[in-house]
Amino acid sequence: MAFHEEYQKDAGKLQHTRDFHHPFTPYAIQETFMETVYQVLENGKVGILESPTGTGKSLSLICGALTWLRDHKAKAFEDGLNWDNSKFSKSDEPEWIIEQAKARRRRELLRNREDMEARLAKIRAKEKAQREKYLKGDQSFKRRKVEIANHGDDEEQFVLDDYDSDREQSGSSTSGLSAKTLEMMSRIGMGPVALADEEEEVEDEIKIFYCSRTHSQLTQFINELRRVQFPPSIRDENTNPNGTEDLKHLTLGSRRNLCINPKVNKLTSLTAINERCSELQQTSTPKEDKCVFLPNKENETLVNTFRDHSLATIRDIEDMGELGKQIGICPYYASRAAIKPAEIVTLPYPLLLQKSARDALGISLKGHVVIIDEAHNLMDAISSIYGVEVTLRQLKRARAQLGVYLQKFRNRLKGKNRVYVAQVVRVIDSLAGYVESRLALPKSDGIVSDKDLLSGKGVDQINLFKLIKYLQDSKLARKVESYALHTETQTPQTSHSLQKSSEQISSTPVLHHIASLLSVLTNPSKEGRLFYTLSPVPTAPDLATLKYHLLDPSPHFQDLVSSARAVVLAGGTMSPMSDYTSHLFPYLLPSNITTLSCGHVIPKENLLAWNLSKGPTGQTFDFTFKNRQNWEMIDDFGRALLNICSVVPDGVVVFFPSYTSLASIVERWEVVPPSTASTQQQKSLLARLATKKQLFQETKTASVDTILSSYAQAVSEGKGALLFSVVGGKMSEGINFSDGLGRCVVIVGLPFPNINSAEWKAKMAYIESATIERLSKEVSSSADSESTPKFQITVSDKSAKTLSREEIASKGKEEAREFYENACMRAVNQSIGRAIRHQNDYAAIVMVDRRFEGESVRGKLPGWIKNGLVDGSGGLAFGNLMGRLGGFFRGRK
Repeated sequence: MAFHEEYQKDAGKLQHTRDFHHPFTPYAIQETFMETVYQVLENGKVGILESPTGTGKSLSLICGALTWLRDHKAKAFEDGLNWDNSKFSKSDEPEWIIEQAKARRRRELLRNREDMEARLAKIRAKEKAQREKYLKGDQSFKRRKVEIANHGDDEEQFVLDDYDSDREQSGSSTSGLSAKTLEMMSRIGMGPVALADEEEEVEDEIKIFYCSRTHSQLTQFINELRRVQFPPSIRDENTNPNGTEDLKHLTLGSRRNLCINPKVNKLTSLTAINERCSELQQTSTPKEDKCVFLPNKENETLVNTFRDHSLATIRDIEDMGELGKQIGICPYYASRAAIKPAEIVTLPYPLLLQKSARDALGISLKGHVVIIDEAHNLMDAISSIYGVEVTLRQLKRARAQLGVYLQKFRNRLKGKNRVYVAQVVRVIDSLAGYVESRLALPKSDGIVSDKDLLSGKGVDQINLFKLIKYLQDSKLARKVESYALHTETQTPQTSHSLQKSSEQISSTPVLHHIASLLSVLTNPSKEGRLFYTLSPVPTAPDLATLKYHLLDPSPHFQDLVSSARAVVLAGGTMSPMSDYTSHLFPYLLPSNITTLSCGHVIPKENLLAWNLSKGPTGQTFDFTFKNRQNWEMIDDFGRALLNICSVVPDGVVVFFPSYTSLASIVERWEVVPPSTASTQQQKSLLARLATKKQLFQETKTASVDTILSSYAQAVSEGKGALLFSVVGGKMSEGINFSDGLGRCVVIVGLPFPNINSAEWKAKMAYIESATIERLSKEVSSSADSESTPKFQITVSDKSAKTLSREEIASKGKEEAREFYENACMRAVNQSIGRAIRHQNDYAAIVMVDRRFEGESVRGKLPGWIKNGLVDGSGGLAFGNLMGRLGGFFRGRK
């Protein structure tokens, strides 16, 4: 990498003189982190930054990025160029005229800034007065009524609108919108008109787009934003040198989060909400049924009011919805007007990572900064966004729903509707027929052939492009699903069928999945593959699945990277980082990537990391698939855990490789050893563990909140608690086992994915071939005197080497194997990171498997864990661990 720094707390402190306006006295590693963020943004690079949970990563991101932003804007203002030098550099005017123009532009910028700050200050004062009034007991305030009359559940709403060839060829999903609506949409950055005029518009003020996985994580980040203060970026002689300027922040969400129309937001799926919203904007919709909250020319002042209020104070997504209700304007659409003047925009993964979502929101990333937090699962998130999955049960349900729908409305379907609905039926029958034909096969999964998938009767005569467009434009999916729900609610049902219905309506209509699947088939690419997977439940064969999986996320992410000025990927457990450099950014030069792995803020003596290779009786721990029924080893691990629980206070969390291995080991530990003439009735290992600590076990179906609540209560009552969990399970990510909840984390084995699955075989084959192709393209010169042709290439260690074709092929296999190992270790690192959540926390990390002693595995651990790992612990007897654990916890509170 151009800059790789593995910074440890005691490895020497870097000196930084820049003021990052941190609300507290920052740790040395926070200074390093903030400076790295600043330099990545300043130099327009990609940064991959790791800082363990509890080290103040969010505040460091905020302070580093926003300090740079204010500095950058101040410099641009001082230059008087409004971030665009082109108009002056191309001018033939005398220099004094150019200087006057610059001075005039500076005055305009200053006046505009003062006007905006004055408006926002007035709003802040008004909102402060309202809060004080509320706290004094006066809860009355004016609020526009959002209730809309309900016109009843008329079955007419389920009838398809006429669909003709003219609409097929129009190519615009907004062709039904009125001229006034389109005009207003373009004005606030909505719709195709805005996109067409994008190049003619004034460039956005540079801003930061901050993205995380969920709105709850964004809310935590927004709370951190409220802590910081920064000096103004634009100053004059009247500016207080010690003054601050409030941040202009905006949070964005989907219609599900922001819709305030009761007739729309009550719908069960995001797709249904999106389609209903679109319908209410069509010219064919009666005036009395249109959405009264949609921005238009008449309520433009409300849009401006919403814009100013949303920027005046730092709000989360719930605040935005409430603001829309109070003002009486749609927050989903009105928030677009606040994007350009905002300094930092927060939004969840799907709205940023998917280009269609960015276009729908009117977001342009050109020249802006993108920060993606919790980025350890970024590649999986991209694959999930562009992936498609549908079960045989869903296909059968969709077919049955279409049957019910046709039985009711067949005679009312005309022209194209009748033709296309019949085609949809044939496609579903073909897909379901293919999956059913796989049920008798001995293999549990495999790669799907496109031709076999659509080999049903008459399917080869269907124009899939037109059918996909019909499914997108006709709203067939929602109307069929809604009518099915309508008929089910009118018919008495058993509790089982009601539960089954509720499972279905809470998700996206199946016909949308089918449309996505057809889109994949009509746009084949080497980056993705279709797979089938048989049901893991023998009694439910209809859970067999068709899945499209994205093997390579880099092309979809490249569009974002090429548009943005700089991109920062941050997380608590980004190690091992080679996946990002090799597989997410294979097109970037090493000099354009900066990586940083920070140490922890805890003192070194607050962490004990140990590789346990042998148990109390000397059994070697090797939790591989072939040893899954090695009962002697499993029993010895139980005895080891029994000893650990005798020494470690409070809570112990054990992460197993899979739910299957957890169930198998617990079942073994429930076995009561046979008693002999010389011994009394013995207890099972599980019963003996229960005498040391109260037992809890994660399952696929049990409520996480319920388990955690009971576990925490047992710890707080001083009983001690032992929690069995799974790497990659519900407890391994986003759960805080701080202080007594996680005094010891035990990692059992290495959770390698199933390398024999069709999906992983295809993934590794793709990485191997892509690596060979990439290395071959990097040929810089060829040898001319060797009998075996050789090439001068740049390999992943960034040094020039001469490799033969055989060596290139070997390198491809090595890259695939590396990716496979990294998938395992990233999951391990994420589980380890559940403990030690703040500066004064302390815990022991015990990794139970001889393979943790190998350099290829240890090298992929986070730096702070490697720093606390006892050298040679894997070769020591079990008694040494007990001695170190006893000393570690002795005397600690």
